[in-house]
Amino acid sequence: MWKNKKRILPVFLVAAVLLSGCTAEKKEVLERKKAAVIMKSTESAFFKAVSAGANAAGTEYNMDILFEGPENEEDYETQNDMIRKAVKEGYDAIVFSAIDYNASSKAIEEAAKAGVQIIGIDSDVNSDKVKCRIGTDNYEAGKMAAKAVLNCEDEKLNIGIVNFDQNTKNGQERERGLREGISHEKRVNRIETINVLSSVENAKDRTKELLSKNPDMNVLVTFNEWTSLGVGYAIEEMNLADKVHVVVFDSNIVSVGMLETGEVDSLIVQNPYAMGYLGVECAYNAINQIPIEEKEINTETLLVTRENMFRDECQKALFLFE
Repeated sequence: MWKNKKRILPVFLVAAVLLSGCTAEKKEVLERKKAAVIMKSTESAFFKAVSAGANAAGTEYNMDILFEGPENEEDYETQNDMIRKAVKEGYDAIVFSAIDYNASSKAIEEAAKAGVQIIGIDSDVNSDKVKCRIGTDNYEAGKMAAKAVLNCEDEKLNIGIVNFDQNTKNGQERERGLREGISHEKRVNRIETINVLSSVENAKDRTKELLSKNPDMNVLVTFNEWTSLGVGYAIEEMNLADKVHVVVFDSNIVSVGMLETGEVDSLIVQNPYAMGYLGVECAYNAINQIPIEEKEINTETLLVTRENMFRDECQKALFLFE
Protein backbone atom coordinates (compact mmCIF):
# COMPACT_ATOMS: atom_id res chain seq x y z
CA MET A 1 0.00 0.00 0.00
CA TRP A 2 2.82 2.42 0.91
CA LYS A 3 4.60 1.42 -2.25
CA ASN A 4 1.61 2.55 -4.28
CA LYS A 5 1.49 5.85 -2.40
CA LYS A 6 5.21 6.40 -3.01
CA ARG A 7 4.67 5.81 -6.70
CA ILE A 8 1.74 8.23 -6.86
CA LEU A 9 3.48 11.08 -4.94
CA PRO A 10 6.02 11.93 -7.65
CA VAL A 11 3.17 12.14 -10.14
CA PHE A 12 1.49 14.80 -8.01
CA LEU A 13 4.81 16.65 -7.69
CA VAL A 14 5.29 16.63 -11.44
CA ALA A 15 1.72 17.88 -11.93
CA ALA A 16 2.30 20.62 -9.37
CA VAL A 17 5.47 21.73 -11.15
CA LEU A 18 3.67 21.74 -14.49
CA LEU A 19 0.77 23.71 -13.06
CA SER A 20 3.20 26.11 -11.42
CA GLY A 21 4.93 26.63 -14.76
CA CYS A 22 1.62 27.26 -16.51
CA THR A 23 0.60 29.73 -13.82
CA ALA A 24 3.90 31.56 -14.12
CA GLU A 25 3.54 31.67 -17.88
CA LYS A 26 -0.04 32.94 -17.60
CA LYS A 27 1.08 35.56 -15.09
CA GLU A 28 3.78 36.74 -17.51
CA VAL A 29 1.18 37.08 -20.27
CA LEU A 30 -1.17 38.96 -17.96
CA GLU A 31 1.60 41.36 -16.95
CA ARG A 32 2.53 42.22 -20.54
CA LYS A 33 2.14 46.00 -20.77
CA LYS A 34 -0.48 47.61 -22.99
CA ALA A 35 -0.48 50.89 -24.91
CA ALA A 36 -3.47 52.41 -26.71
CA VAL A 37 -2.39 54.42 -29.74
CA ILE A 38 -5.31 56.82 -30.34
CA MET A 39 -5.01 58.76 -33.58
CA LYS A 40 -7.01 61.35 -35.49
CA SER A 41 -7.84 58.72 -38.11
CA THR A 42 -6.85 55.20 -39.16
CA GLU A 43 -7.51 55.54 -42.89
CA SER A 44 -4.83 57.91 -44.17
CA ALA A 45 -1.44 56.77 -45.43
CA PHE A 46 0.06 58.99 -42.73
CA PHE A 47 -1.62 57.21 -39.83
CA LYS A 48 -1.10 53.78 -41.37
CA ALA A 49 2.62 54.58 -41.25
CA VAL A 50 2.20 55.66 -37.60
CA SER A 51 0.56 52.28 -36.94
CA ALA A 52 3.41 50.40 -38.61
CA GLY A 53 5.97 52.21 -36.45
CA ALA A 54 3.94 51.66 -33.28
CA ASN A 55 3.53 47.96 -33.97
CA ALA A 56 7.25 47.56 -34.69
CA ALA A 57 8.08 49.13 -31.32
CA GLY A 58 5.40 47.01 -29.65
CA THR A 59 7.08 43.87 -30.98
CA GLU A 60 10.52 45.03 -29.86
CA TYR A 61 9.38 45.98 -26.37
CA ASN A 62 6.98 43.04 -25.93
CA MET A 63 3.89 45.21 -25.56
CA ASP A 64 0.30 44.83 -26.67
CA ILE A 65 -0.69 47.70 -28.98
CA LEU A 66 -4.22 48.89 -29.66
CA PHE A 67 -4.40 51.22 -32.66
CA GLU A 68 -7.63 53.12 -33.20
CA GLY A 69 -9.13 56.44 -34.21
CA PRO A 70 -12.44 57.94 -35.34
CA GLU A 71 -13.76 57.72 -38.90
CA ASN A 72 -12.89 61.33 -39.64
CA GLU A 73 -10.44 63.92 -38.36
CA GLU A 74 -13.15 66.18 -36.92
CA ASP A 75 -14.58 63.78 -34.34
CA TYR A 76 -12.80 64.64 -31.09
CA GLU A 77 -15.75 63.30 -29.05
CA THR A 78 -15.07 59.77 -30.28
CA GLN A 79 -11.40 60.27 -29.40
CA ASN A 80 -12.43 61.20 -25.86
CA ASP A 81 -14.59 58.06 -25.63
CA MET A 82 -11.58 56.01 -26.75
CA ILE A 83 -9.42 57.60 -24.04
CA ARG A 84 -11.97 56.74 -21.35
CA LYS A 85 -12.34 53.20 -22.71
CA ALA A 86 -8.56 52.68 -22.62
CA VAL A 87 -8.52 53.75 -18.96
CA LYS A 88 -11.44 51.45 -18.11
CA GLU A 89 -9.76 48.49 -19.84
CA GLY A 90 -6.55 48.94 -17.92
CA TYR A 91 -4.15 50.24 -20.54
CA ASP A 92 -0.85 51.33 -19.08
CA ALA A 93 -0.20 54.12 -21.57
CA ILE A 94 -1.97 56.22 -24.18
CA VAL A 95 -0.08 57.47 -27.22
CA PHE A 96 -2.25 60.32 -28.46
CA SER A 97 -2.63 62.57 -31.50
CA ALA A 98 -5.26 65.22 -30.74
CA ILE A 99 -7.90 66.38 -33.18
CA ASP A 100 -8.60 69.39 -30.96
CA TYR A 101 -5.89 70.98 -28.82
CA ASN A 102 -8.31 71.89 -26.02
CA ALA A 103 -11.32 69.58 -26.36
CA SER A 104 -9.48 66.43 -25.22
CA SER A 105 -7.64 68.07 -22.31
CA LYS A 106 -10.09 66.90 -19.65
CA ALA A 107 -10.13 63.28 -20.86
CA ILE A 108 -6.33 63.19 -20.96
CA GLU A 109 -6.08 64.74 -17.49
CA GLU A 110 -8.49 62.12 -16.11
CA ALA A 111 -6.50 59.32 -17.73
CA ALA A 112 -3.26 60.61 -16.21
CA LYS A 113 -4.95 60.91 -12.80
CA ALA A 114 -5.92 57.24 -13.12
CA GLY A 115 -2.24 56.34 -13.51
CA VAL A 116 -2.05 56.06 -17.31
CA GLN A 117 1.16 57.34 -18.90
CA ILE A 118 0.49 59.91 -21.64
CA ILE A 119 2.67 60.38 -24.71
CA GLY A 120 1.77 62.93 -27.40
CA ILE A 121 2.60 62.42 -31.04
CA ASP A 122 1.91 64.40 -34.24
CA SER A 123 -0.74 66.78 -32.90
CA ASP A 124 -0.47 68.24 -29.41
CA VAL A 125 -3.04 68.33 -26.59
CA ASN A 126 -3.31 71.06 -23.98
CA SER A 127 -2.10 69.18 -20.91
CA ASP A 128 1.00 69.23 -18.72
CA LYS A 129 0.49 65.50 -18.04
CA VAL A 130 2.10 64.58 -21.37
CA LYS A 131 5.44 62.91 -20.56
CA CYS A 132 6.94 63.43 -24.01
CA ARG A 133 5.85 65.12 -27.25
CA ILE A 134 7.00 63.61 -30.53
CA GLY A 135 6.40 64.96 -34.01
CA THR A 136 7.23 67.45 -36.70
CA ASP A 137 8.55 70.86 -35.71
CA ASN A 138 5.49 72.44 -37.25
CA TYR A 139 6.75 76.01 -37.19
CA GLU A 140 9.94 74.99 -39.04
CA ALA A 141 7.90 72.85 -41.44
CA GLY A 142 5.85 75.96 -42.20
CA LYS A 143 9.07 77.84 -42.94
CA MET A 144 10.06 74.98 -45.24
CA ALA A 145 6.74 75.45 -47.04
CA ALA A 146 7.59 79.17 -47.32
CA LYS A 147 10.83 78.26 -49.07
CA ALA A 148 8.85 76.12 -51.50
CA VAL A 149 6.39 78.98 -52.11
CA LEU A 150 9.23 81.32 -52.99
CA ASN A 151 10.38 78.90 -55.68
CA CYS A 152 7.45 80.25 -57.69
CA GLU A 153 8.99 82.57 -60.30
CA ASP A 154 6.00 84.89 -60.79
CA GLU A 155 6.62 88.60 -60.20
CA LYS A 156 3.75 88.93 -57.73
CA LEU A 157 2.53 86.22 -55.36
CA ASN A 158 -1.16 86.08 -54.44
CA ILE A 159 -1.21 83.27 -51.90
CA GLY A 160 -4.14 81.15 -50.77
CA ILE A 161 -3.75 79.09 -47.57
CA VAL A 162 -6.11 76.13 -47.22
CA ASN A 163 -5.78 75.23 -43.55
CA PHE A 164 -7.74 72.66 -41.59
CA ASP A 165 -9.45 72.93 -38.19
CA GLN A 166 -8.43 76.09 -36.32
CA ASN A 167 -8.42 74.10 -33.08
CA THR A 168 -5.66 71.73 -34.24
CA LYS A 169 -2.36 73.17 -33.11
CA ASN A 170 -0.07 71.76 -35.79
CA GLY A 171 -2.02 73.40 -38.64
CA GLN A 172 -1.83 76.77 -36.92
CA GLU A 173 1.90 76.41 -36.23
CA ARG A 174 2.53 75.50 -39.87
CA GLU A 175 0.65 78.57 -41.01
CA ARG A 176 2.60 80.72 -38.55
CA GLY A 177 5.89 79.39 -39.89
CA LEU A 178 4.75 79.92 -43.47
CA ARG A 179 3.71 83.52 -42.85
CA GLU A 180 6.95 84.27 -41.01
CA GLY A 181 8.98 82.71 -43.82
CA ILE A 182 7.41 84.90 -46.51
CA SER A 183 6.90 88.05 -44.42
CA HIS A 184 9.94 89.86 -45.85
CA GLU A 185 9.39 88.83 -49.46
CA LYS A 186 8.50 91.90 -51.52
CA ARG A 187 6.83 89.81 -54.23
CA VAL A 188 4.03 88.80 -51.85
CA ASN A 189 1.02 90.89 -52.82
CA ARG A 190 -1.61 89.36 -50.53
CA ILE A 191 -2.39 86.28 -48.44
CA GLU A 192 -5.83 84.80 -47.82
CA THR A 193 -6.61 81.90 -45.49
CA ILE A 194 -9.62 79.61 -45.45
CA ASN A 195 -10.22 76.88 -42.87
CA VAL A 196 -11.81 73.71 -44.18
CA LEU A 197 -12.85 70.32 -42.85
CA SER A 198 -10.08 67.76 -42.82
CA SER A 199 -11.61 65.87 -45.74
CA VAL A 200 -10.84 65.54 -49.43
CA GLU A 201 -14.26 66.63 -50.70
CA ASN A 202 -14.65 69.68 -48.48
CA ALA A 203 -11.09 70.82 -49.19
CA LYS A 204 -11.64 70.38 -52.94
CA ASP A 205 -14.95 72.26 -53.00
CA ARG A 206 -13.71 75.13 -50.82
CA THR A 207 -10.50 75.43 -52.87
CA LYS A 208 -12.49 75.68 -56.10
CA GLU A 209 -14.59 78.44 -54.53
CA LEU A 210 -11.46 80.27 -53.40
CA LEU A 211 -9.89 80.11 -56.86
CA SER A 212 -13.12 81.13 -58.62
CA LYS A 213 -13.39 84.23 -56.42
CA ASN A 214 -9.70 85.04 -56.86
CA PRO A 215 -8.70 84.38 -60.47
CA ASP A 216 -5.31 86.09 -59.89
CA MET A 217 -4.37 83.64 -57.09
CA ASN A 218 -1.19 81.91 -58.26
CA VAL A 219 0.01 80.08 -55.12
CA LEU A 220 -1.78 77.58 -52.87
CA VAL A 221 -0.49 76.02 -49.66
CA THR A 222 -2.15 73.36 -47.51
CA PHE A 223 -1.08 71.36 -44.48
CA ASN A 224 -2.24 67.73 -44.24
CA GLU A 225 -2.90 64.64 -46.34
CA TRP A 226 -6.66 65.06 -46.88
CA THR A 227 -6.55 68.77 -47.67
CA SER A 228 -3.54 68.17 -49.93
CA LEU A 229 -5.54 65.72 -52.01
CA GLY A 230 -8.51 68.09 -52.08
CA VAL A 231 -6.38 70.98 -53.32
CA GLY A 232 -4.72 68.75 -55.92
CA TYR A 233 -8.07 67.55 -57.25
CA ALA A 234 -9.34 71.15 -57.43
CA ILE A 235 -6.31 72.14 -59.52
CA GLU A 236 -6.84 69.13 -61.77
CA GLU A 237 -10.57 69.76 -62.29
CA MET A 238 -10.03 73.47 -62.99
CA ASN A 239 -7.09 72.77 -65.31
CA LEU A 240 -4.81 75.17 -63.41
CA ALA A 241 -1.64 73.09 -63.07
CA ASP A 242 0.32 75.53 -65.24
CA LYS A 243 -1.06 78.65 -63.53
CA VAL A 244 -1.01 77.89 -59.78
CA HIS A 245 2.07 76.92 -57.76
CA VAL A 246 0.95 74.32 -55.19
CA VAL A 247 2.74 73.35 -51.96
CA VAL A 248 1.21 70.55 -49.87
CA PHE A 249 1.97 68.34 -46.87
CA ASP A 250 2.26 64.55 -46.62
CA SER A 251 2.49 61.91 -49.29
CA ASN A 252 0.59 58.94 -50.60
CA ILE A 253 0.45 57.29 -54.01
CA VAL A 254 -2.03 59.89 -55.34
CA SER A 255 -0.19 63.00 -54.18
CA VAL A 256 3.12 61.61 -55.48
CA GLY A 257 1.38 61.10 -58.83
CA MET A 258 0.18 64.71 -58.69
CA LEU A 259 3.76 65.82 -58.10
CA GLU A 260 4.84 63.97 -61.23
CA THR A 261 2.02 65.31 -63.42
CA GLY A 262 2.17 68.91 -62.18
CA GLU A 263 -0.94 69.51 -60.08
CA VAL A 264 1.42 69.72 -57.08
CA ASP A 265 4.84 71.43 -57.14
CA SER A 266 6.23 70.54 -53.70
CA LEU A 267 5.54 67.99 -50.97
CA ILE A 268 6.51 68.58 -47.35
CA VAL A 269 7.03 64.98 -46.22
CA GLN A 270 6.96 64.08 -42.52
CA ASN A 271 8.11 60.88 -40.78
CA PRO A 272 4.99 59.27 -39.28
CA TYR A 273 6.67 55.87 -38.89
CA ALA A 274 9.20 57.39 -36.50
CA MET A 275 6.39 59.12 -34.59
CA GLY A 276 4.63 55.79 -34.00
CA TYR A 277 7.80 53.93 -33.08
CA LEU A 278 9.15 56.59 -30.72
CA GLY A 279 5.71 57.09 -29.20
CA VAL A 280 5.52 53.46 -28.10
CA GLU A 281 9.18 53.43 -27.06
CA CYS A 282 8.59 56.44 -24.80
CA ALA A 283 5.42 54.83 -23.46
CA TYR A 284 7.45 51.74 -22.51
CA ASN A 285 10.02 53.91 -20.73
CA ALA A 286 7.34 55.88 -18.87
CA ILE A 287 5.53 52.71 -17.75
CA ASN A 288 8.79 51.20 -16.47
CA GLN A 289 9.98 54.44 -14.85
CA ILE A 290 12.95 54.70 -17.20
CA PRO A 291 13.91 58.38 -17.48
CA ILE A 292 12.85 60.07 -20.72
CA GLU A 293 15.75 62.38 -21.41
CA GLU A 294 14.08 64.49 -24.11
CA LYS A 295 10.63 65.86 -23.35
CA GLU A 296 10.19 67.01 -26.95
CA ILE A 297 11.44 65.03 -29.96
CA ASN A 298 11.29 66.50 -33.45
CA THR A 299 11.14 63.99 -36.28
CA GLU A 300 12.59 64.61 -39.74
CA THR A 301 10.82 66.63 -42.43
CA LEU A 302 11.83 66.71 -46.10
CA LEU A 303 11.00 69.05 -48.99
CA VAL A 304 10.38 67.00 -52.15
CA THR A 305 10.00 68.53 -55.62
CA ARG A 306 9.92 67.14 -59.16
CA GLU A 307 13.61 68.00 -59.39
CA ASN A 308 14.72 65.88 -56.41
CA MET A 309 11.95 63.28 -56.04
CA PHE A 310 14.01 60.45 -57.56
CA ARG A 311 16.95 60.88 -55.20
CA ASP A 312 17.41 57.98 -52.80
CA GLU A 313 16.56 59.93 -49.64
CA CYS A 314 13.36 61.27 -51.23
CA GLN A 315 12.30 57.88 -52.55
CA LYS A 316 12.74 56.40 -49.07
CA ALA A 317 10.57 59.14 -47.58
CA LEU A 318 7.89 58.88 -50.29
CA PHE A 319 7.73 55.10 -50.43
CA LEU A 320 8.41 54.08 -46.86
CA PHE A 321 7.38 50.43 -47.18
CA GLU A 322 8.64 49.66 -50.67
